[in-house]
Amino acid sequence: MNFTNRIYAPLFHIGGVTIYLTKTVVSTWFVMAALIIFAVVVRIKLRKFVDAPKAKSLQNVAETMVEMMANFARDTMGTELEFLGPYFFGVFAFILISNLTGLLGFRPPTADLAVTLGLGLNTFFLIHGLSIVRKKRKYLKEYLEPIPVFLPINIISEVALPVSLSFRLFGNLLGGTIIMGLIYGLFPVFLRVAIPAPLHAYFDVFVGGLQAFVFTILSMSFLRQKAGNEE
Repeated sequence: MNFTNRIYAPLFHIGGVTIYLTKTVVSTWFVMAALIIFAVVVRIKLRKFVDAPKAKSLQNVAETMVEMMANFARDTMGTELEFLGPYFFGVFAFILISNLTGLLGFRPPTADLAVTLGLGLNTFFLIHGLSIVRKKRKYLKEYLEPIPVFLPINIISEVALPVSLSFRLFGNLLGGTIIMGLIYGLFPVFLRVAIPAPLHAYFDVFVGGLQAFVFTILSMSFLRQKAGNEE
């Protein structure tokens, strides 16, 4: 496994800037294709909707996933923000599948800072955009609390949000990717199946699932804190 973000070929040019086809781009396309195919298959299967699906049917699995995420969003963000549950379900699914691509020999998209920073900025703009819509003038007033001299500190704390979210996810996934790359480089071919297997279980499955959950729940918590109704 090569942990570097190797460039395959230039794609096109925009304003004198060359856009390259990298391992991150390829693995991201793979994740997107997997999620789109799953969504299409579920949509086709749900045309034959039944009130009491079988326990192991695709409809029951899809309903369970949607219901769990809806309940989780309601418990974490409150009823006034639970409509964002489907968005965070998509974010969680994208991060989780991205983290699991290491099992197939791909370089996880989340091991690239450009991807994780993009996810962090999505959360940042969602939080502040919704806060402006819901709080209007009170939104700006919060930056002067408890006293106006705290304005720079409050601004820095808000700017630090996407940085902390993106670097936490990026650092954990890149670290695991580098370690696995070193493991594959150190051991001979006949040992590259048995020895890396438990490490893949830890770095790709356990850490990957944990980081997907952490990113999602932190985003939800920050959103409720900033844009939710005051208790």
